[in-house]
Amino acid sequence: MAEQTGGIKTGRREFLKTGGALTAALLASGTTLAEGQHTLPALPSNPVTLQAIPTRNLGRTGYKVGIFSLGGQAALEKPNNFDIAVPIIERALDLGVNYLDTSSIYGGPERWSEQYYGRVMAKRRKEAFLATKTKERTREGSMRMIDKSLQLLQTDHVDLWQLHDVGTMYDVDQIFAKGGAIEALLDMQQQKVVRYLGVTGHYRPDSLMECIRRHNFDTILMAMSAADPHHYSFNEALLPLAVERQMGIIGMKIPGRGRLLSSWTPQPIEVQKHMWEGMVLAPTSGTLTMREAMYYTLSRPVSTIIIGCDNIPQLEQNVQFAREFTPLTEKQQAELVAKAEPVSKPSLFFRFYDRP
Repeated sequence: MAEQTGGIKTGRREFLKTGGALTAALLASGTTLAEGQHTLPALPSNPVTLQAIPTRNLGRTGYKVGIFSLGGQAALEKPNNFDIAVPIIERALDLGVNYLDTSSIYGGPERWSEQYYGRVMAKRRKEAFLATKTKERTREGSMRMIDKSLQLLQTDHVDLWQLHDVGTMYDVDQIFAKGGAIEALLDMQQQKVVRYLGVTGHYRPDSLMECIRRHNFDTILMAMSAADPHHYSFNEALLPLAVERQMGIIGMKIPGRGRLLSSWTPQPIEVQKHMWEGMVLAPTSGTLTMREAMYYTLSRPVSTIIIGCDNIPQLEQNVQFAREFTPLTEKQQAELVAKAEPVSKPSLFFRFYDRP
């Protein structure tokens, strides 16, 4: 069975190399791929999820996703971290997590995050909805990204392929230009290499809204913390648009890389200046607990939230919070927004970089 699976992966990589020309030829001739070739399996199913974690619809995809999902950063993007990262992924699946997030840029050029997931996906692929991303803005660059993603993730398909970090209208124009990244996404969906398409961002709402208007994406991954309403809010117009389009809405940056949390200890300012040139400095700890941070976003109209974890106890605590979740009232949400205000700019540091 292992040899057969390996053969499928090799065939897929060869297919990707000529995918564009093949697609054009097929469309021009009205021909379709041979019956049974390059077909997608049934949606993944983690047998633990329904008994372990509350679920919601992932938009119009038909997938029931646990309200807590595993992000591909934190321990999962550190180099040579197999001994810590792989057990976190394994434990997440054991606890009923059924959505796994990663990207072609997590973990630097070696793409450590995809490597760690691949180690687990090699034997547990059917248990997880697997999502990765391309930061490339061209068709050619994105085709290279998905080819390598499939190799590292040890699979012949991904459930969701996303445009990573769409921040400005310049990004949008590149993506949708002739030879832009959207061509790769559509091509790979047509060829059953990817199941669904999505867009992600955390910088400004306007560019994401324009993406949604230009293409009927299945999902959006967007920054949605209690600090959001204070600076370039995604809640005001972007979130209602995504709800109107019946998209799967995935919340990220829930604790703002820890900066929103009262348990977070900031490094000395001089160290921060040296380590993070151009980043908004965080002189104090945050103001919210992890439970408060999670419950604010889960009380918004999201399908799930993704959070990267540093260790298994942290993962287990987050899953427990998800199990115990009850929606906050509008008044309670407003109180958390006000509570987050003093540390809103540092926790939304990703909205204050200079971009073209």
